[in-house]
Amino acid sequence: MDWLGIGILIIKCIGLTLAATTLFAYFTLFERRLLARFQHRVGPNRAGAIPLPGGRRVLGGWLQPAADAVKLFFKEDVIPTMADRWVYLIAPGFAVVPALIIWVAIPLGYWPDGQGGNYLHFAPIDVGVLYLLAVTSVGVYGIAIAGWASNNKYSMLGGVRASAQVISYELALGLAVLGVVMQAQSFRTEAIVAGQGQMWYIVPQFLGFVIFLIASTAEVVRAPFDLVEAEQELVGGYNTEYGSMKFALFFMSEYIKLIAMNAIAVMLFFGGWQFPGLTELAAAVSASAGDTIGAAVFGLTSLGAFLLKVTVLSFISVWMRATLPRVRYDQLMNLGWKVLLPLALVNVAVTAIVNVLLPDAGLLAALLTGGIGLVVLLIGVAISQPARAASSVTLISRATQQS
Repeated sequence: MDWLGIGILIIKCIGLTLAATTLFAYFTLFERRLLARFQHRVGPNRAGAIPLPGGRRVLGGWLQPAADAVKLFFKEDVIPTMADRWVYLIAPGFAVVPALIIWVAIPLGYWPDGQGGNYLHFAPIDVGVLYLLAVTSVGVYGIAIAGWASNNKYSMLGGVRASAQVISYELALGLAVLGVVMQAQSFRTEAIVAGQGQMWYIVPQFLGFVIFLIASTAEVVRAPFDLVEAEQELVGGYNTEYGSMKFALFFMSEYIKLIAMNAIAVMLFFGGWQFPGLTELAAAVSASAGDTIGAAVFGLTSLGAFLLKVTVLSFISVWMRATLPRVRYDQLMNLGWKVLLPLALVNVAVTAIVNVLLPDAGLLAALLTGGIGLVVLLIGVAISQPARAASSVTLISRATQQS
């Protein structure tokens, strides 16, 4: 690669970083407005409001992320006296950098560059899926060392909990992704997207998608699995001793990683950037306006389709947070080891058996795999239901009452 190519790559990476951080800022507004709707209360509706004649105001709250950023920049930054200073300072960076570099291996759309490449896929590597799994695993390192370096027992407990939680759910997450890899027969992310041209993998891998959705929520320590920062137990968890922008970096990493996990789910199970009608639209534009304009239209519309799918999954993530209460720690461990891991193993086994027995029956094999997965999921839910405790109340007979 020449110097021009290196410069272009650096500019693209800077643009991607700025886009991810901006997306994080406005995802917080998206979440807070949705939570207000779900819970029948008032969300952010003041910052940036535009007054209209008659006393009406529009676009209230759209500058709330900027107001929060200014507030955090100017908050007092205090470092605990007994903290391990340098580890304490770099821990937020260890948390946020993995969340940012996830995006380079995800095909965000398809804008051909005329040389067989894709402007919207920054790192088309042979082991893209393994790269994604590795980077998502490293993120917990920042949380763990933040809890240790703070020299606070509550922070330490939060860091230990985060490590145990991520290890518990990483196995189920990896096996859910393995089912898709077996379906596509490739570790390349662009090959997985291309393999869903006729049918999205949500059909044969429905069980894998459910496992991935739950495990990824636990992986990014979001409610109802946010035990690493359970206020009633840990006084705030791993970030108790952090303030100002260092505090904000931890939540930036959480939100960016959540959006990235939803993007990975779209790539694996919902066809990535593919959407019905995109090819026909690009062909029509190319025929009337030329190949360059057609490629640009195809790239922008495919990017829009990808972001639309990510938005839908992000809506589901916020819905889960607004609806489900925080689980207990023993329930967290039981779900990861006794429910999700066996279901993921069954999903891998069913996918392997069906693909070997029916290698050329595409639709039939997909429907069979998806149907078996749905049945296994229902059986798993029925078996894992907690048993009701026997009643210890002794009823008084009528004869005793009359006497």
